[in-house]
Amino acid sequence: MHHFDNGLEKEPAPTLFDVIAKVIRIVAGTILVFLTLLVTLEVVSRAVFNVSFHMVEEVTGYLVVALTLLGAGLSLRDGTLFRVAFLFDKLPHPARASLMALFSLLGVGVCGVLIWQTCRLVASSYTRGNVAPTVLMTPLWIPQMLLPFGLAVIAVFLIEQLWRQRRSCGRG
Repeated sequence: MHHFDNGLEKEPAPTLFDVIAKVIRIVAGTILVFLTLLVTLEVVSRAVFNVSFHMVEEVTGYLVVALTLLGAGLSLRDGTLFRVAFLFDKLPHPARASLMALFSLLGVGVCGVLIWQTCRLVASSYTRGNVAPTVLMTPLWIPQMLLPFGLAVIAVFLIEQLWRQRRSCGRG
């Protein structure tokens, strides 16, 4: 796996960020296992017994959203999130570091707005008692909570990048 040089020194992350990342990895791994089991159970049930668990499509949809957001945060932290590396890597170190700081600041700002708006969505769904038009009739605020949570994970790792950037500049 190729890790991109993001202009930041390789140093141990603060313990808090390491703990958060470990917890998120465990949660994402658990979601992936549960997702795989649900789909396998549905396939076997349909093939062998000609019976469908009508809630599998709904639940797996929610789990895919959670996995996508958590995975994006972890990919960001690991430096493997999509980037135009062939251009970025040609920049001198100071320009790379400045762009990384700018992108991280913008990312935190965008995440902040999205967290705020998705929290408003969750509150609105909760207040109105909105439910999914499915067999489970899931109160929509429950899966919608995945959005601000996942965005907060991404924001935390953007803040970690800014913290590392600041520490790196302070040394150099």
